[in-house]
Amino acid sequence: MPEKALANGIPSTASKGRILVVDDEADIRESLQFLLFHEGYQVDLASNGGEGIRKIEGGGYDLLLLDLMMPDRSGMDVLRDIRERDPEIPVFLITAYGSVETAVEALKAGANDFFEKPWKNEKLLIEIERMISKRRLESENTQLKRALKQRYSFPNIVGKSERMLRVLDLVAQVAASRSTILITGETGTGKELIAKAIHANSPRADQMFVAVNSGSLPPDLLESTLFGHVRGAFTGAIASRKGYFEIADRGTIFFDEIGTIGAETQAKLLRVIQEREFMPLGSTETMKVDVRILAATNADLKKLVEDGRFREDLYYRLNVINLALPALRERKEDIPLLADYFFTKYCRENEKFLASNGRSLLRFEAEAMQFLIDHNWPGNVRELENVVERAVVLAAGQVVPVSVLPEYLLQAGGMRIRRDDSGSLPPDASLFEIVADYERRVIMEHLETASWSQTDAAESLRVPLSTLNQKIKRLNIEVRKRSEARSERGA
Repeated sequence: MPEKALANGIPSTASKGRILVVDDEADIRESLQFLLFHEGYQVDLASNGGEGIRKIEGGGYDLLLLDLMMPDRSGMDVLRDIRERDPEIPVFLITAYGSVETAVEALKAGANDFFEKPWKNEKLLIEIERMISKRRLESENTQLKRALKQRYSFPNIVGKSERMLRVLDLVAQVAASRSTILITGETGTGKELIAKAIHANSPRADQMFVAVNSGSLPPDLLESTLFGHVRGAFTGAIASRKGYFEIADRGTIFFDEIGTIGAETQAKLLRVIQEREFMPLGSTETMKVDVRILAATNADLKKLVEDGRFREDLYYRLNVINLALPALRERKEDIPLLADYFFTKYCRENEKFLASNGRSLLRFEAEAMQFLIDHNWPGNVRELENVVERAVVLAAGQVVPVSVLPEYLLQAGGMRIRRDDSGSLPPDASLFEIVADYERRVIMEHLETASWSQTDAAESLRVPLSTLNQKIKRLNIEVRKRSEARSERGA
């Protein structure tokens, strides 16, 4: 495929990162471009070292693939020039003339990795993704150091309920200590947000905060990610790599879903907590670290211990202080505050319905807010955030009506129909209320005619029984027993 034709199909932005390929062979450039483009990367090309340097000076690259042997300048010379201009950008050297000596020389000169032609696509893609993720993590932590206290400070954790205030009181008490903390709560309750607040208000706030999604990595990769490895530890390990524990030294490491880690990793984690040391994969020497460990789970760790799936000694080491986050249904008085917070967040993102002070102009009408308060929120704050984001996108005016809420939420909750003192709809009743009131009266008539048999009423209305049951629940129809109906008729 011609380079120009492929380049024209590359989007201006790419979610996975932007890569520069510097190689004098057109076939190699085209092969790498095709491979990386179809993995979601934005790819730029340079046919020699001079052109590569000029493009690097323009900035904006997440990684560089550099050929070692080029006619104008060697890859080593280009690498040294790049390191003078940008010490941080990851550089992978590629050569057809590989040897251990050459690899060592390249790594000493500042390369991050070394690949021989022909390379293995799967290994190259894994290492590229890992390196870009690592660099982004470091970049995010740099920004986190500057903004974490403002962004995750207590005033920005939304909630005024008694249960949430008790949580924040506990956070304030434990933040300054070194103690390991176990944060428990259902999915979507904000466990990582609380972990970041603890870090931000601790003496370690200026050091790294590293989050580990324990359940997303296979055991062998998780261990390498946590503890790092030395050169030669396994096939393909041509250079030593730091693990998250070394990266987080003097800072905080946060394990999300700690209950998913395997038995072998549990044993090594226990040693880090007890001895404050670990051994990188393939190494015979221990490494001392000063890392505070925060862990979170939505599972019952005590039950996992009883089932033999989690070490009891590790459980007690993690559960020094337990910080239990309430589900959203247990602090419903916070829902209006959270809705306002998410309105402002997504109005800013969508650049709509913003006041001059940068806050959102949107609000839910009273009936819609009642639906939100009545909902059980199995997905907790995360579910509420999704509902508010949808409302921002669909809103046609500053007052968000019930009709904008998701259908599943309307079916799960009860419809509140306003009535005046005489029991009639008020003059300003919305179309939604008028339709709901009419639907409610029709269903009531059919239920009474059928002696409150929902099966018979569904048949007469020609709707599935499940649909009728949903409407009965949504419209708050109190279903009477058939025996009561017969008794009244007999009277």
